[in-house]
Amino acid sequence: MKTRSLVMLALAVPAALAAQQPAANASNPVTEVFRGRIMALHRNLAQAFDSIPADKFGYKPTPAQQSIGYIAQHLANDNYLFCNAFGDMKFVRPAKEAETADSVKAQWPKDTLVAQLKASFDFCQRAFGQLTDASLSEQTSLTFRGQTRDVTRASMVLGHAMDMADHYSQLANYMRLNGILPPTALPRPGRNQN
Repeated sequence: MKTRSLVMLALAVPAALAAQQPAANASNPVTEVFRGRIMALHRNLAQAFDSIPADKFGYKPTPAQQSIGYIAQHLANDNYLFCNAFGDMKFVRPAKEAETADSVKAQWPKDTLVAQLKASFDFCQRAFGQLTDASLSEQTSLTFRGQTRDVTRASMVLGHAMDMADHYSQLANYMRLNGILPPTALPRPGRNQN
């Protein structure tokens, strides 16, 4: 029952927001709200990683936390986990990426990590094109830590958005600790800067 309530809330909030804004696709207003938010997170994360110097990719505030490089490879992994559940389109990672430990991938050069992350964003954008408001309630399988369970596509879309928002917040804090303004804190073009 708790899962059903969460899914209903997850669908109701975007629907209420969609009702307040003109939707680009009136036949799928909930999906369009999710798409807009997720694509904005993709842009913010890509801009954040682009603006962090390569020599900072090993940075982590404490030994127990993830490094910036680890966050980059982790996000790419999560993007494929979530976006593979959006429909029939699937992405299979190259053996080098799939078989290499996350802690080793976190040490790869910035250019490699950012390219892989952006490729995962591109796949997610294409995979998102399979979704409609009707398909959000369809069941899909989620395998995580060796356990498989059935979940709705809506829960995967919401999970994807929440995961990216969580890691953007983490990354924004790391950036500020290094004297770098995160993308959402930069002045917006065309606004009066007093």
